[in-house]
Amino acid sequence: MSTLVEKQQELINKAMFGECGSNGVYARTELFEQVINGLSRVITRHREPNTEVLRFPPVMSRSQLERSGYLQSFPHLLGAVSCLAGDEAQVRATVERPDWPTQLSPTELVLSPAACYPVYPLAAGRGPVPARGLLFDVASYCFRHEATHELGRFQSFQMREYVCIGAPAMVLDFRKRWITRGGDLAKQLGLDFTIANASDPFFGRAGRLAAMSQLEQALKFELLVPVRSAEEPTACMSFNYHLDHFTGAWQLSSENGTTVHTGCVAFGLDRLALALFAKHGVDPREWPTEVRRNFPFDEI
Repeated sequence: MSTLVEKQQELINKAMFGECGSNGVYARTELFEQVINGLSRVITRHREPNTEVLRFPPVMSRSQLERSGYLQSFPHLLGAVSCLAGDEAQVRATVERPDWPTQLSPTELVLSPAACYPVYPLAAGRGPVPARGLLFDVASYCFRHEATHELGRFQSFQMREYVCIGAPAMVLDFRKRWITRGGDLAKQLGLDFTIANASDPFFGRAGRLAAMSQLEQALKFELLVPVRSAEEPTACMSFNYHLDHFTGAWQLSSENGTTVHTGCVAFGLDRLALALFAKHGVDPREWPTEVRRNFPFDEI
């Protein structure tokens, strides 16, 4: 069977997005953004009561990311913000050099690798976690320096997450609910999927051990949808249990001093949009009625 790339690349470029001169970075069409907006509305309809809504910029504090452990676990995916420094004469002299990027100075900002990272220091700054726990709805544009750039592996992408901070049993129950809800959401969108135990792309030899431990403890599950092919499905949602990784880093504890854990469910909005086009075609007028009603296609 030919892949989506082979069969529909020209139509994808017209209906979904166009390249921006760098691998894995794309301009979105109005149609693609309509699908993203529709997906966001579907996800919002599943939001649990007492969930605080936060929207983050595509950058975050470098020191906060370091404290959260990302630099040690995923240095190969990190993007940092650097700028030109100096007075006018120094800056003008630098930009005339062919090697001007090597003269950049680091700032306190990095590109956010996931929407949830800024929420843990924010929660820590508010004091002890109440007994009822905390629920957040977060979103941002994210960046990862991916080694390959096949369809669906973006360097810049939109991520929506629900985050739970609370007692271990509470977080595990949150993830269990969302594994079921994630499957229900995929069915609502008419997508074929499987849910499988998974691991994050940790860096280096130590990272391989971390990935094995993650798999053994069943800390991460992914909802996989055929986008490029059925043989290599694409992870469009993930359901994660972090144990005390973030609460230990940020010294988060409950009001009575007991252990607090975190977990999240992440939605890859761009990948879900691609999955819809792969399954139902690039013309939404031909999508099944029960799927189409979720999207603002009135002007198409």
